[in-house]
Amino acid sequence: MASTPTIYEQVGGAATFRRLVELFYARVERDPLLRPMFPDDLGPGKEHQFLFLCQYFGGPDDYNRLRGHPRLRMRHAPFPIDQAARDAWLDHMLAALDEVGIPEPARTTMRQYFAQAASAMINQHPLIHPS
Repeated sequence: MASTPTIYEQVGGAATFRRLVELFYARVERDPLLRPMFPDDLGPGKEHQFLFLCQYFGGPDDYNRLRGHPRLRMRHAPFPIDQAARDAWLDHMLAALDEVGIPEPARTTMRQYFAQAASAMINQHPLIHPS
């Protein structure tokens, strides 16, 4: 009985994820809201995101071997992520996903993951004043 290919395998493996990360970060570099949240040297972040995405979508477990558990909320806690930052991040990631040309059904699965993950990183909420 043949196993179902992972998303990593369905989309073309490491080369596809490398391109996705490069396209995403090219957009972040030009974004006045997001760019200040990233370090001057984007190289390490690109590599970490690449390794994480490969692993998350069924590729090698290099991320865990090198960095341990992802702990995404903890790693993003120092940055003020509100709805606007979440939306900008997600817009850039989905645009990169579209530019890479990820085929269905992997495209929908990846879009859903990115939307959910982006929302989970929000750590700044507007104050609501009772009337």
